[in-house]
Amino acid sequence: MAGFEARLAELGIDLPEVAPPVAAYVPALVTGSYVYTSGQLPFIAGALPATGKVGDGHGLVPADDAKEYARACVLNGLAAVRAELGSLDRVRRIVKLVGFVASDPSFTGQPGVVNGASELLGEIFGEAGRHARSAVGVAVLPLDAPVEVELVVEFA
Repeated sequence: MAGFEARLAELGIDLPEVAPPVAAYVPALVTGSYVYTSGQLPFIAGALPATGKVGDGHGLVPADDAKEYARACVLNGLAAVRAELGSLDRVRRIVKLVGFVASDPSFTGQPGVVNGASELLGEIFGEAGRHARSAVGVAVLPLDAPVEVELVVEFA
C-alpha cells in the first residue's frame, strides 16, 4: 500500500499538532531508518479527555472509552513521526507498538484497549501496519492518563 497521506484523507483523519513534551524529552527521534516515538498520551485538542484507571466499575474509565483513547494516542504518535519525516508516505512499516493501560487491579483487558491503536494502524497502513506489540497494565501513567502508546516505525 502506498499513499499513506492520501489514505488518511480517505479515512477523514486529520493528524493533530505534535503534543509538546510534558518533561525533558523529544516527541520522536530518528536513528538509522527508524523513528522512535516517546510515549504519547491521548491528548485531544490539547487536553486529556479522561483521567484515571481503566476498569469495569464506578469511577473507572470504561474499556471501550480507553480503546478510543488508544486511537488518539496513535494519532499523536503519527503526528510526531510525520514531523520527523515530513510525510507519512515515507513509512515502510510499523515495526512495534507498546501500549500502557493504567489499570484497576482487577482489570485484565489491556489487549482489547490497545487494539484501538493497532486496528487504526491497520486501517491506515494496511499490511505495512501489522506490527509486533506489547499491551501492559500499569498502576499509573503521566498526568493520570488512562492509556499511553509508543511506536517504532521503519522508513525509506
